[in-house]
Amino acid sequence: MPRNLVIKIVLVIALVIAAAVAIYPTIQLSGLQDEETKLIRSISSLTNLKRDQIEAGITLGNLETMVRRASKGDSMNRALALSDQLIKLSSKVTAVEGKAIRRGLDLQGGTFMVYEADLPQLLRQLAKDKDDRLEDIIKATERETQQSGTAFFDALQQNFKSREVRLNRYFGRKGEADDDIVKTLQKEADDAIARTLEVLRNRVDQFGVSEPSIQKQGSHRIIIELPGIQNIERAKKVIGTTALLEFKLVRDTQIAESVMNDIDKVLRTKRKGQDQTQASASTTTSTDTSQILEGKKAEEKEVTLGELFGDQPQEGAEAKEDTSLLVDQQTFEEKPFTSLLRGLGGRYYDVISVPVQNVRAVQRILQMPEVQAVIPKDSEFLFANKSVVYDQTEYQRLYFVKKEAELRGSMLTNADVQIDGGSTSLSAGQAEVHMELNSEGTKIFARATGMNVGKQLAIVLDNRVASAPNIKEKIPSGSARIDGMGSMEEAKDLALVLRAGALPAPVQILTENTVGPSLGKDSIDKGQTSAIIGLALVMAFVVIYYRATGLVADFALILNGFFVLAIMAGFRATLTLPGIAGFILSVAMAIDSNVLINERIREELRGGKTLRAAIDTGYSRAFITILDSNVTTLITGVVLYSFGTGSVRGFAVTLCIGILVSMFTAIVVTRLILDIATTRFAIKKLSI
Repeated sequence: MPRNLVIKIVLVIALVIAAAVAIYPTIQLSGLQDEETKLIRSISSLTNLKRDQIEAGITLGNLETMVRRASKGDSMNRALALSDQLIKLSSKVTAVEGKAIRRGLDLQGGTFMVYEADLPQLLRQLAKDKDDRLEDIIKATERETQQSGTAFFDALQQNFKSREVRLNRYFGRKGEADDDIVKTLQKEADDAIARTLEVLRNRVDQFGVSEPSIQKQGSHRIIIELPGIQNIERAKKVIGTTALLEFKLVRDTQIAESVMNDIDKVLRTKRKGQDQTQASASTTTSTDTSQILEGKKAEEKEVTLGELFGDQPQEGAEAKEDTSLLVDQQTFEEKPFTSLLRGLGGRYYDVISVPVQNVRAVQRILQMPEVQAVIPKDSEFLFANKSVVYDQTEYQRLYFVKKEAELRGSMLTNADVQIDGGSTSLSAGQAEVHMELNSEGTKIFARATGMNVGKQLAIVLDNRVASAPNIKEKIPSGSARIDGMGSMEEAKDLALVLRAGALPAPVQILTENTVGPSLGKDSIDKGQTSAIIGLALVMAFVVIYYRATGLVADFALILNGFFVLAIMAGFRATLTLPGIAGFILSVAMAIDSNVLINERIREELRGGKTLRAAIDTGYSRAFITILDSNVTTLITGVVLYSFGTGSVRGFAVTLCIGILVSMFTAIVVTRLILDIATTRFAIKKLSI
C-alpha cells in the first residue's frame, strides 16, 4: 500500500478518535443530568423545596442547611443522604458541562428578560429643580420616542428648544451649553446600565445556573437569559432587589487562624468518625495554619469529596463520579480544611485564596452546622466577587470579616477614578479610586478609620468582596482614596461597584418571557425527528441511485455529522434551533458534493477510461465546482455571523462548520475509501 495512503488512513483514524473524545462528554452529560433530576425530585418530595431553591443551594454551598430547616426526623436524614449524593454528582455535572455542547434557551427552557434604562426616571433623579414644566417636557419626550423612534436625548433637546427653555435650568451648571449637558446626561444613562450590569453579574450565582447569559444590547438595554429557571417571579425578585453595599472590617490574621484551626478540628472529627469529646482529647499536629497565609508552597495532590469528608468509598461507576479536589498533602490528614486553601504572593499576600475547583467544597464545609458553631457569631467568611489568576492557576479569594458593617453604601455620594498626583515616586501616575461621603458617613468613617489604622476594610456588594484596602490613617474629611490598583480597569471596576451600591440605577423590565420545559422538550424532539428523517431520506436515495458508491457517500455523511458535533463541543458552541437548521442544510450540501463527484466519475467511465483514471479525473474536475459553491456559501455564513445577532449567528456557526467539514469528508474521506478499494483490493469494476 502506498505510503501517502497509509498517512491518510492514520490521519482519518486520529481525527475520528479525537472527535469521539470531544463528543463523549455531551453523550455522558445527558445521563448525568437525568440522574441529577431524579435526586432533585426525591429531595423536593422529602423537604418541599422547589427545584430552583435546591439548585441555588448547591451553588451557594448551603443545601444541607436548607434541608435541615425544611425537614425533620427520618425525612431529614434521607434528604441529607440524597443531598450528599447530589452535591457530588453536581460537581461532576459542572465539570462535564464545561466540555459538552451547550444548549440554547430555546432547547433547554428558562427565563428571558430584557431590562432598559428608565431614562425619564433618571432625569427626575438628576434634576436640580422639579416642577410641572419639567414633567411636561419629560412626558412629551417619552411620547415622541415611543411614537417616532427618535433617540431619547435628541427628542429631549428638541423639546427644551421648542419651549425656549435652557437645559441648565434643570441640569448641569449655570451657563453650561445644552450640548455639553446632553453629553453628561448620556454618560449618566450609560453609567446606570453599567451599574445594573455589575449588580446583575453579582447575583446570577443565586440561581445555580451553569451558563447564565447577561449582555448589553445597544446603549441602554440588558438581556438576561437563565437556562432552566422557570420561576420568573423569583428571578425578578432576586434581580430587582436594591443592591446592598457595605464596608466591613477584615478580622485579624490571628483570629482567622484560630477559627480555621477549629474548623480543621471539626472536619477531622467527621473524617475519623469521632465525637466532639474524642476530638478535643486528640493531640494536634505541629503544622501551623499560618503557613497558608504566609504563602508557603503547597505540595498538591488530588482527592475526592468522599475522601475529604471521610465517606465510605462507593463501588462501581458511582465512585468515578466524585470530583477531584486539590489539597496540600502535607496538611491534609490533620488539617483537611486548611489543606484546601492557599496563600499567594505578590498583591494577594494578605488574603486567603481557594483554587476554583475547591470552592464548592469550602462553601459546603462553611455551611455545616458543626462548623457554624465554631465560627464567632459576629464574624463570617465571604468570597470575592471575581477570581484571580496567579502562576497560571485560577483562585477565588476568601475573607474573614465582621458581620456588622462599619458603613453602608447609602452614605456615599460619589465614586470615580483619578490619577495619583505623585504623593510618592512609586505611586505617581497610578490609578486610584476617590469616594465622597455625606455628613453622617463622614462622622462614622472618621471614627472607624481612626480606631482601625493598619487593618483591612472590605468593600462588600451583595455579600461579595470587591476589594479590601488597608486603612493607612484616620480619614476625618469624608473624602477617601483607595490606591494600590493593579490597573486602570481594576480601578474603574471598583468605582463602578461603589456607585452600584450607592446610587440605585433606574431601570425597568421591557420584556419577560418563560420558555417552559415542555416547549423546550418539544423543540428538541421535533428538531431531532426532522434531522433523522431528512438524513434517512437522503441516505436512502443515495444508496438507491449510486449503489455501493452511495454507501461510501453515506459513510462520509455520517462522519460529517460526527465531526461537526465534535467541533462544536471542542469550541463550547451553543446549539439552538436555528443551529440545528444550519446543521441540516450543511448535511444537504455535503451530499451535493458527493453527487457532483459521482456524476463526474460516471461520465469518465462512459468515455471509456479505466476505473483508476476515471476516479482521478472525476475528483480533480469536480473539485473546482465543489470549492466554488462551498466558498460562496461560506462567505454568506461569515457575513451572517458578522452582522447578525442571536439565532442568526447560531445558524451561521453550524452552517460554516458544516461546510468546512463536508469538504473534508466528501473529498478526502470518500477518495480514501475508493483508493483503498482500487489499490488494496484491486477491484476492476465500480458499482456506481
